[in-house]
Amino acid sequence: MSDHPASHRLSRRSAVIAGLGAAAGSLIGLRAQAQEAPALAAPIIRNNASSFRMQHWQDHFDTLGKGTIVADTVSRALHYWSGDGSDYRIFPTSVPISDALTKRGYTEIVRKKVGPSWTPTASQRERYPDWKPVPPGPENPLGTHAMYLSWPAYIIHGTHDTRKIGRKSSDGCIGLYNEMIAELFPLCPVGTQVRVL
Repeated sequence: MSDHPASHRLSRRSAVIAGLGAAAGSLIGLRAQAQEAPALAAPIIRNNASSFRMQHWQDHFDTLGKGTIVADTVSRALHYWSGDGSDYRIFPTSVPISDALTKRGYTEIVRKKVGPSWTPTASQRERYPDWKPVPPGPENPLGTHAMYLSWPAYIIHGTHDTRKIGRKSSDGCIGLYNEMIAELFPLCPVGTQVRVL
């Protein structure tokens, strides 16, 4: 073996590649063992690094239609699939503060608005009599974009208050960072099917 620096680099590179290969082989072996585990073993839970539960549109809809959204209020994530299935995206969300305010089931996007205004619902006015309508702008709780669902007063929207994302913080809506609702908004035509879990 030569003392030439290039030789050392090749040797180190070879060692790293060999180590990675051995690690991959071990992982493949562990995966094979896990698949052969007896039925009494605990089920494998597949979460990504952000703890979002994986969703598959086929578990919720017969077809992708114009597009599909699954809003998972447990893992606080919105899953989007394009109508042709070529585009799948996951967005962190805020979710309703209580089960009483959480409407679950099937709906669809019926209207979209850039720069929405906000008006408190009758139940919100009962609970918060000082709440007043808010025009578009930085004080608006709907953020920069809103996609209205067929359920009255339920909206997928942005928020200027980034502390709300990942938390139970809404009065029933699904909230996204403004940058993310701006990304999702043009992908979802009116008629995009939605399921809230």
